[in-house]
Amino acid sequence: MKKIILTFIFALNIAACSEEVAVQSIPITDTVESPTITDLTAAAIPANGFVINNAKILDGMGGVIENGSIVVQDDRIVSVNNGDSTVAGALTIDAEGRTLMPGFIDAHRHIITGADPAEWLANQAESDMQAFLEAGFTTLLSAGDAPDQILELRRRTAENEILGPRIVAAQFTGLAAANGMAGIEGDPARFDNARPPLRATEAMPALPEEAVRGQVQALFDRGFDAAKNVINISPGGPEEAALAMIVEETQRLGIRTITHAVTVIDTLAAMRAGVDQLVHTPHIGMLTLEEAQQIADSGIPMTSTLGIFVPFYDDNNEPIFRDALPFPWDTISSAGQGPVNARLLWEAGVVYGFGTDTRYAPNLTFKHELKSLFLVFSEQDILRIMGQNAAINIAMEDQIGTLEAGKIADIVLVDGDPAADIFDLLNVDVVVKSGQFVVDKR
Repeated sequence: MKKIILTFIFALNIAACSEEVAVQSIPITDTVESPTITDLTAAAIPANGFVINNAKILDGMGGVIENGSIVVQDDRIVSVNNGDSTVAGALTIDAEGRTLMPGFIDAHRHIITGADPAEWLANQAESDMQAFLEAGFTTLLSAGDAPDQILELRRRTAENEILGPRIVAAQFTGLAAANGMAGIEGDPARFDNARPPLRATEAMPALPEEAVRGQVQALFDRGFDAAKNVINISPGGPEEAALAMIVEETQRLGIRTITHAVTVIDTLAAMRAGVDQLVHTPHIGMLTLEEAQQIADSGIPMTSTLGIFVPFYDDNNEPIFRDALPFPWDTISSAGQGPVNARLLWEAGVVYGFGTDTRYAPNLTFKHELKSLFLVFSEQDILRIMGQNAAINIAMEDQIGTLEAGKIADIVLVDGDPAADIFDLLNVDVVVKSGQFVVDKR
């Protein structure tokens, strides 16, 4: 029996704040000094906001201030400055030389764990969301979680019923399940239709246009933030044309198309179809310099997810896969092809952003993805990947990802200097989300 090539559709509708933020001139007297505060999460923030002084600032765009300060009012950054700042009536905090950065973004994450999503939401969501915050993550793109629960989690975190990162939510369609994806057991990366021998060797049948358009509309109507598709090209098949039709439909609705393409041939097809985001680095096959330049010239951003095919290790030092089962060695070539392709794309000018595509604990997957990125990227490169580029990948660069006046005040304070040792990113001490202190480990 032929394997049907599946197209998964999500819808991306990130509602960015449209109001302009007025940056006020604040007098430089009568500050509220608080050098002895040990738990900022319990501290009341005055109406005039807060100032963090004595910090090394990495702004997410490649800029560095060796000794600087940031001024925040309500949920917005007012200014980022050389030297200390003084603001009347503001809470003043001494960073004690820590590094100050934008809040971290995982632009491709699976959030809900366990066999029962309802049980997870009831009993585990709060602690898991806190773990993300403690790792420094203030924004997550859910690239496919249980639909009812991820929408409810998004609501609860947005309304501060649960303290956690803001959620951008995506969902698989009923059409995908009807086409045979439902019931597949184990990590789908183990049984990837993009790899031989499962890859199609002859043209696959087209998906009904009315059903595809209807599923895009249904996701949009339900309020999902994102629409994702998976493309595996068959010889002479309809996949690229179908994807172009999906792009047309999402553009009509004013939403985005984000696309899973893991081979070179599929990535190029997605590029030609005009998708808005590529959610994986191609890791099956090697790009030529010309192909890398074509993708860069398209202007489509890409998320990293390099760690998927790099072994994790269990407590017995046994190599395991993303699903915690023994590592499938027939996929190990992706651990090399992905990073090499990533660097070629970076050199060509692709906007490359951070994403993990895992369900493991955030501190573990963060370290694992950094390890994989560090094969071919410098500290300076990775800091940009973590900052502005990750925000561009989820179409929120006008709101987050960099430290600039008017942006949402998502901030982390790190013990160490990630510009000198990228793994200092794991030493998060303080996290601010939307101007509120949500983590203070000092």
